[in-house]
Amino acid sequence: MARTDFQMVLITGMSGAGRTRAADALEDMGWYVIDNLPPKMLIPLTDMMTSSGSSIHKLCAVVDVRAYGSFQKSFQELVEVLNHCDDLGVSHRMIFLDASDPVLVQRYESVRRPHPLQRGGTRLIDGIRQERALLKPLRRHADLVIDTSNLNVHQLSTRLYETLLGTGARTVAVHIFSFGFKYGMPQDADFVADVRFLPNPFWVPKLRHLTGLDAPVRDYVLNSVGAQEFLDAYTKAILVAINGYAKEDKHFVAIAIGCTGGQHRSVAVSHELADRLRQHGLDVTVAERELGKNRAGERSTR
Repeated sequence: MARTDFQMVLITGMSGAGRTRAADALEDMGWYVIDNLPPKMLIPLTDMMTSSGSSIHKLCAVVDVRAYGSFQKSFQELVEVLNHCDDLGVSHRMIFLDASDPVLVQRYESVRRPHPLQRGGTRLIDGIRQERALLKPLRRHADLVIDTSNLNVHQLSTRLYETLLGTGARTVAVHIFSFGFKYGMPQDADFVADVRFLPNPFWVPKLRHLTGLDAPVRDYVLNSVGAQEFLDAYTKAILVAINGYAKEDKHFVAIAIGCTGGQHRSVAVSHELADRLRQHGLDVTVAERELGKNRAGERSTR
């Protein structure tokens, strides 16, 4: 039985226009990326991945149609792939990357590599022009054409994120984790917040053996003087930073919230911050670093 949640993206276009960077961007977004697969092999691959037993639901195929026999045959095979996706009810789109001839010449000269269609004594520009003529029908068939002439690698990645995920902060995945300062500072956090200014539930006998995941501790921490003011200000600052990160092609942010032992205050604040960010449409995961040490494995919630 075919799955209805499967998606396919075909990335193609001019050599030197950014196909490799585009593939990296989609891989970062969680797509299963295959590079330089002959178009005729995409049909059985799609059948396999749309079966009910497959765990893959997003496939990105980077297609270089010049490498597989005649262009006309490869183009027809790509059309057959898209028609097969339609028959299966699979969502699909083709993205064509392009750039001006002068920019492509400059890029090839900077890496000192010949163009794939440059043969013998032919000039670089001859190979580029031949490829452009071959790919003209494919460009017309594309759902989206991105001209990368004036884009750097980060801007291209951001454009793809916006195309597939939306704009701004929604393209950034956020991971928040609590920790205890007495166990050491985290080495992989983009932001570190210290909530030891809040009253410590450890000194309340009935709360000591609970954690920030328990309602009594959560209420005690979040109703403490300064807790809401801190969360209001910190949420606002994080949102400003995340919007900036999205523009700068940074699409994963780790936020560490620390208290003394990583059991009470940091846990409660981490989950409250996650709830606030989710209200702004962000994809947020939460984990408790120190609870993972004291219990079987790290507890993680989404």
